[in-house]
Amino acid sequence: MIIRSNEELDGIDFAKGNGLIPLVAQEVNTGAIRMLGYADRAALEISLSSGFLHFWSRSRSALWMKGATSGNTLRLVSLHVDCDKDAALALVRAEGPTCHTGAESCFDAAPFLQQLDVVIEQRAVARERSAEEAGYTNRLLADRNLRLKKIAEESGELVLACADDDAGAVAEEAADLLYHALVACRAAGVGLSDVVETLRKRHS
Repeated sequence: MIIRSNEELDGIDFAKGNGLIPLVAQEVNTGAIRMLGYADRAALEISLSSGFLHFWSRSRSALWMKGATSGNTLRLVSLHVDCDKDAALALVRAEGPTCHTGAESCFDAAPFLQQLDVVIEQRAVARERSAEEAGYTNRLLADRNLRLKKIAEESGELVLACADDDAGAVAEEAADLLYHALVACRAAGVGLSDVVETLRKRHS
């Protein structure tokens, strides 16, 4: 259930948690879980009206906006309530790291595609510092013609696998194409989240 207005908050069972419900923040484009906090009705009302995620601090007994002092805010995209109406999920766009340790997330469990994209980004940054960085990904990042050749090659192999209705080969070739596409995108300054955002816009 998507919550769009204060009136729709009436259906949430705050009483079960003595006025509070668990509130999970999830990055909208990557699916990465950023943090878990707790919210009362007032925190959700402020989140909806301000567009920035707010929580209730159980230790301080006070409302607080994530990133109010650090600037590492969580911009609210949409708010969802679970089937039992006693927990909520906030799809957000994070500005900077979310964890107090400086990590992107409070949980070390990023979706695999995001992990892969981060590794490719790290390779790209390392290569900018040293053109002698070894490894296949760095070879691709360094050689535009090789990148383009591999995308064309993997695309053709995926087409053939699909034509043969070979499920195993389709998965293998699709994986190869996806990897090479992510490297080519990164070389052009485009990350996975940029691609997903474009898909989201088309879908909506």
